[in-house]
Amino acid sequence: MSCILELKNLGFTYGKDTPFEKRAVNNVNLKINKGEFIGIIGHTGSGKSTLVQMLNGLIRPTDGQVLLDGRNIWEEPKKIRNVRFRVGMVFQYPEYQLFEETVYRDIAFGAVNKGLTGDELDKAVRKAAEFAGVKESHLEKSPFDLSGGEKRRAAIAGVIAMDPDVLVLDEPTAGLDPMGREILLSQIVNYHKMRGNTVILVSHTMEDIARVADKIIVMNKSELVAFEETKSVFARGDMLSKIGLQVPQITNIMQDLKQKGFDVPDGVLTVDEALSVLTPMLKKEGA
Repeated sequence: MSCILELKNLGFTYGKDTPFEKRAVNNVNLKINKGEFIGIIGHTGSGKSTLVQMLNGLIRPTDGQVLLDGRNIWEEPKKIRNVRFRVGMVFQYPEYQLFEETVYRDIAFGAVNKGLTGDELDKAVRKAAEFAGVKESHLEKSPFDLSGGEKRRAAIAGVIAMDPDVLVLDEPTAGLDPMGREILLSQIVNYHKMRGNTVILVSHTMEDIARVADKIIVMNKSELVAFEETKSVFARGDMLSKIGLQVPQITNIMQDLKQKGFDVPDGVLTVDEALSVLTPMLKKEGA
């Protein structure tokens, strides 16, 4: 796989050279390959949101560089808008950004600004709606008539319609009930599989990250603590505990079973994985 995003000595300081100076991201170096699904975890204030907002130029680094396909995204500041079409950003509570008369027009807004018209625009809108799980019957409704989860999916569809090479989602399931969270996460996973692009997901929910991410970025107090494959990160429970994070609940349960003498493997991260391990054992015991 080839690299699509590279961060070189990337940093950002709020209020630089003022009494209120605060270092939000400090000297981050990493490479993200095309087609990867990357998770980002860390406590509030760890630098996660600042980091992802530098990926498409919403925040300009105070030091270091973001390279997109090997080019500094700030090489030509007047063309930073083009970077935002290629690296699409979905903020926390994106439904608050809905404003058009219909869901269709809201989804189309970014694609129109990108220059799409006519049949090409219509195809992009309907395809994005399908990816995000927006019902066709909702396209001519007012976005304000939708439920919270439906609004969230409509807002995400608006970013997908721009067909970005990299889709960045900052806590997209925040505030949703368990069913709404499950539906939305499944839609994001299906989109990634079908589109094959790069997805970067920020989340506080370890179970969500464990289920979907190929690799995980761990942030703590502005620093990059780890950038490794998902199983490797969650195998480092002591490291996560020291910075106040936890492994997924099911991983803890499986580790407890192993300590009690059961022959279970390390690195079980999801309920489905646990079931595949435990079901044969239960059948063998006649349960």
